[in-house]
Amino acid sequence: MDYKNLKKVISGYSARNLEQRKNWYSPAAEAYNQARPRYPQELICQVVELAQLKPNSKILEVGCGPATATVAFAQLEFPMLCLEPNPDFYQLAQQNCEQYPNVKIQNTSFEEWVLGTEKFDAVLAASSFHWIPSDVGYSKAAEALKENGYLILLWNKELQPCYEVYQGLSGIYQVHAPSLDRYEDRKTQEEILQGLGEMITDSGLFKDLMTGCIESKTTYTVDKYLLLLNTYSPYLKLESENKKALFEELRNRIVFDLGGSLELSYVSAFHIAQKC
Repeated sequence: MDYKNLKKVISGYSARNLEQRKNWYSPAAEAYNQARPRYPQELICQVVELAQLKPNSKILEVGCGPATATVAFAQLEFPMLCLEPNPDFYQLAQQNCEQYPNVKIQNTSFEEWVLGTEKFDAVLAASSFHWIPSDVGYSKAAEALKENGYLILLWNKELQPCYEVYQGLSGIYQVHAPSLDRYEDRKTQEEILQGLGEMITDSGLFKDLMTGCIESKTTYTVDKYLLLLNTYSPYLKLESENKKALFEELRNRIVFDLGGSLELSYVSAFHIAQKC
């Protein structure tokens, strides 16, 4: 995907009105909490080192979801203020961070959050920054940071089976949801991640971009895999009858041809840039 098309896709997420964005994941909030992968500890350690985070470094997290990345930083005892506009994610995040007194969570959007006098050592967003209009996100993040603070963007790309398994499932998609019949090879994912990094630089508010990624493999049962699919935006938009038929055929194929589970791989990545 070239840079121009990527920016168009990204703007499609943030162009929805605020109320839509706040409630987008509500139908799949619990599924998201259960099925979305966490970020590898090795990646978190790299981020902490590169962003020069110390034990007392204050982190502002934007769109924490059900605390998918939050817990990894909370375990390192960083003081955190986390903003989450979705009420269902907010409740789940509170539950998942209950044992971490260093974490405070507010049920508000980054756009509506009132920037006070407190400044942060890092602004963190894990697979969420594309939901915020770029003219708001980068400038407000820069305002919230101390001098020379860091913007940290984490990404978990979609979990995918190997290409041969994808080909075996492709015909089912062609019947029930042809628009979802897509496979991102590593080259395409790297281009997307590169483009996301360029957007940070193009804002003119951050410098010295640092990037890195780790590929992970995991095995999902058929139930957990279908739960996972239901958390991705294109599936949330799918008509209920189409989704039901699609999931039934996917289940049958995975159970009878693949033994009831799938080995999946995914790329976890980071972008770190310092406030100008």
